[in-house]
Amino acid sequence: LIRSVDPVEPKLAVPDAHYLLARGPFPEADERALLEKHGIDAVVSKNSGGEATYGKIAAARALGIEVVMVRRPPLPDVPSAETVDALAAKVDHLFAPVAERGV
Repeated sequence: LIRSVDPVEPKLAVPDAHYLLARGPFPEADERALLEKHGIDAVVSKNSGGEATYGKIAAARALGIEVVMVRRPPLPDVPSAETVDALAAKVDHLFAPVAERGV
């Protein structure tokens, strides 16, 4: 069973895959019923860092189903600022060459 918010295209090369389009969060009881109905024996989930997927994880653990969490990719190293004033100075610096050219 492959549940996603958006359609998966192209389809995955997974034999006997069934696709379910749905947007959570889902209550733990609903997740448990879904896992039991489809005979799920492993759950692979992204680690979103929030509680939206907790029902799925809790249901899987209660049923003794293996859970594999995929880490979020690291954030790119980009310029940042600690204050609004510092951010404004960075923006001014970035756009100064454009203003000088009259663009």
